[in-house]
Amino acid sequence: MKFPRRQLLHLGGGAVALPVMSRIARAQSYPTRPVHLIVSVSAGGSPDIIGRLMAQWLSDQLGQPFVVDNRAGAAGNIGTEFVLKATPDGYTLLLALSANAIAAPLYKRLQVTLILDIAPVASMARLAPAMEVKP
Repeated sequence: MKFPRRQLLHLGGGAVALPVMSRIARAQSYPTRPVHLIVSVSAGGSPDIIGRLMAQWLSDQLGQPFVVDNRAGAAGNIGTEFVLKATPDGYTLLLALSANAIAAPLYKRLQVTLILDIAPVASMARLAPAMEVKP
């Protein structure tokens, strides 16, 4: 296959510039400071335990502290609104629960639309809720 001279020069210039550009366009390391994991239930519950175990694992893996901050109240809405008002830089995370999704039809003046306002990052646990009734 024959390349015209101009195409050959473009390919050669691109090949020379590629190693230089890869050093310039490097991603920033994350995290560079402590990360706050907001748990919207009080301390001692199963979501709190899951959050603390995950925060310890993330601290060990990433080398920065992950601080668990319990913001209980209003069926999880206080913690959720706190995360929504925080700077969207990835250093304030929410441990979302099924209560966060259930809250939308229950509260008329809810300031959070979970699907629109908060982006999911990872799934940590799956639960199968069940209801038992007397026949």
